[in-house]
Amino acid sequence: MNVQEIKQRLQTIHDETDEWFQQLLHDERKGVQRLVQQWYKQRETEQRERERFLHMLQYERSLYERGVRYIAGVDEVGRGPLAGPVVAAAVILPQDVFLPHLDDSKKLSETKREQLFSLIQQTALAIGIGVVSAREIDELNIYEATKKAMVEAVQSLSVVPEHLLIDAMHIPLSIPQTSIIKGDAHSASIAASSIIAKVTRDRMMKQLGDKYPQYGFERHMGYGTKEHLQAIEQYGVIEEHRRSFAPIRERFKRGE
Repeated sequence: MNVQEIKQRLQTIHDETDEWFQQLLHDERKGVQRLVQQWYKQRETEQRERERFLHMLQYERSLYERGVRYIAGVDEVGRGPLAGPVVAAAVILPQDVFLPHLDDSKKLSETKREQLFSLIQQTALAIGIGVVSAREIDELNIYEATKKAMVEAVQSLSVVPEHLLIDAMHIPLSIPQTSIIKGDAHSASIAASSIIAKVTRDRMMKQLGDKYPQYGFERHMGYGTKEHLQAIEQYGVIEEHRRSFAPIRERFKRGE
């Protein structure tokens, strides 16, 4: 076999005890030995990723050991923006799950979030979404609106969870729950829910950008960027803006 053929076949080898792989170890061609070293390096990278992911399952594994079967991670996105809804997601993952590169959605590129969004949808036992509009945020306040979105997400799950892992919150449900500070970085279930919530809300804001192109929602997702603030000054406030949030609240105080 030439080096290119060996490179392609190596992609199918997952165990160094493979007889064909063992023969490669004695192939004196420099190109072949370089491929062998690359194979070992890739295996080491994959092993580190599996160990990292296993660490992210520490809370889930503790509950599994106590006989809990269905654990829902719960997280939200959109507390800080001046426009658009707050969106929460609840995700129940299978016990034998492995989602490479899963992490806090804020640490991931848009491309990686979209890839993981699809993978989570294919893998999860159940996914629930909760959406609370800008008007409701103004009526309730953002903290209560966030809790409402989380409750809706949990209640929309097709599988009833036996325990909730929530990112730094406690919600008014009778289901046992654990609040975890920076949970989206320490729990696989919460990280998965953060990605589902983030991608869902971003898609909603992109649609809002199509409806109101002058505001640039598809770029800033409703956050108070310089571009967004200038658009508010120029074009005013629309229904999707949160009137209880400064600086929009200040505009209303001034009678603008």
